[in-house]
Amino acid sequence: MSALVLGISAHYHDSAAALVDGTTVLAAAQEERFSRRRHDPSFPIQAVGYCLREAGVSLDDVTAIAYYEDPRLKFRRIAATYLGTVPHGVTSFRRTLPDWLTGKLRVRHTVARELAALGLGRVPDVVCRRHHESHAASAFFPSPYRSAAVLCVDGVGEWATTTIWRGHDDRLESVAELRFPHSLGLLYSAFTYFCGFKVDSGEYKLMGLAPYGRPRFVQQIRDNLVDVKPDGSFRLNMRYFEFLFGKVMTGAGFERLFGGPRRTPEAPLTEREFDLAASIQIVAEDIYLRLCRTAQRLTGEARLCLAGGVALNCVANGKLIQQEVFDGVWIQPAAGDAGGAVGAALAVAVERGATRGHVHTGRDAMAGALLGPAYDDDEIRAYLDSAGIPYAWHEPDALADAVADRLAEGAVVGWFQGRMEFGPRALGARSILGDPRRDDMQSVMNLKIKYRESFRPFAPAVLEADAQHYFDLKQESPYMLVVAEVSKPQRMAHDTATNRTGLDLLRVRRSTIPAVTHIDMSARVQTVNEDRNPAFHRLLTAFKARTGCSVLVNTSFNVRGEPIVRSPQEAYTCFMRTDMDVLAVGGFLLEKVDQPELREAHDWRDEIPLD
Repeated sequence: MSALVLGISAHYHDSAAALVDGTTVLAAAQEERFSRRRHDPSFPIQAVGYCLREAGVSLDDVTAIAYYEDPRLKFRRIAATYLGTVPHGVTSFRRTLPDWLTGKLRVRHTVARELAALGLGRVPDVVCRRHHESHAASAFFPSPYRSAAVLCVDGVGEWATTTIWRGHDDRLESVAELRFPHSLGLLYSAFTYFCGFKVDSGEYKLMGLAPYGRPRFVQQIRDNLVDVKPDGSFRLNMRYFEFLFGKVMTGAGFERLFGGPRRTPEAPLTEREFDLAASIQIVAEDIYLRLCRTAQRLTGEARLCLAGGVALNCVANGKLIQQEVFDGVWIQPAAGDAGGAVGAALAVAVERGATRGHVHTGRDAMAGALLGPAYDDDEIRAYLDSAGIPYAWHEPDALADAVADRLAEGAVVGWFQGRMEFGPRALGARSILGDPRRDDMQSVMNLKIKYRESFRPFAPAVLEADAQHYFDLKQESPYMLVVAEVSKPQRMAHDTATNRTGLDLLRVRRSTIPAVTHIDMSARVQTVNEDRNPAFHRLLTAFKARTGCSVLVNTSFNVRGEPIVRSPQEAYTCFMRTDMDVLAVGGFLLEKVDQPELREAHDWRDEIPLD
């Protein structure tokens, strides 16, 4: 090993750790997968321990610790914001200040203390990078491009909310920057909050809600909330936003503009929420695409790399790719703050002489985002036997055949194979799978498996070689971060003159794969090849051999309010407490009808936190 660097992101949301050897990412994981606390912001001590164990090293072997942002600069922004809004923000500042003074501001000391407690060797120097530098490094250095424009868009780091960079070989050059409080991420989060969803986790729900509505508020947003320039730079009208003063995003200004108070969480969705979602999605896409074109103009590059939380807006990514603004677009699979751990580590490694050898292969350096823990069949068998759980073991080809048979019969399958994914998407390692051809599959999986809102669409996983047969996709999408339209040959005639609106639109069959076709004929696509994920590719191939269809419904292996499962024990618990029919964990196949009854007498759904 050449130069090991441990990257850490923590103390806001989605804390994570990543270990790199030069520019090779050896391991990466989010703390939530170990603590079972969704979006866990605490120091990622368990994720760090995993990364070191995975590589078979101790802290003595690590040359540096890279922290993903500069806490002193961030504190200056927070203090300046509160001082600039006195007296409105005093209460919030008093509540926030102790955390900063006791830990966040002295992050080098905090990180060194936490790591020393592991007892795994001497703690090396702790180096802080800037937040958007970490995003930019996570976007460019693992990308398959020798040179590219880099665009990072999120809520806020220290001061930056949007940055443009130029990457070439082993260098990143800052080109342009927009600063807080003018933030596309915070604008979108304000609407997330106003529509009754949770900020920093519910934005994808707002995106999924948008096709149900009419964009009747677009002009009101442009006239009152955000002044957008031709180059994509913009300014928010802060009279309408409350996030400068504390934890709420909107207040009376939004209520007056949009005809009433914010929707309370879990209240019924109304036409207003549908239309607000549709409207802000259009405004956000317009700003995003203008920024992308500006990145191209300022850098002269033909390829683009993306990171930051807004880069998880896969509808906007799809529009960008469809318009062919760039010859190629690569999006960091952990585009949010968790990916900052990877970016910070890579930035320090490159600064210390690491080179990007992988670009000569034409592949990225994220290993299919399969960077988390794995369990071999001996470990899985030991758990199943100790718990008295009945199973059948199969060789890999036989397992794929057996699971494909059950999927073709309409079973819902928990699929637990190999190393866990890093980032927010399940990519065929910790997934729940179903047959996309079935009309009832979306409602069954939403209401009986995931226990979540019925409007939420499911994503398709498709054999990469067959992707264009099903979707109008102009490039690969291995990380499920691009929305594309279902191809015309797969569409079915339906009555466009129907008076259905809102959630009633779910009842219309639109394509040959209705369970993954959203109401606007779109789908959030994952393309699967044998190189990145041989086990999942094997299953899709077996399903195609039986049905002629090389697409499966792929959703994350969890229920609402819980992180994706990490271990066989967690997979089995989730399997038994939902209406899944089959669990494939390693080489072992478990049928629900063969399992002993759960000891718990209460309803599992009563334990699911509201989100």
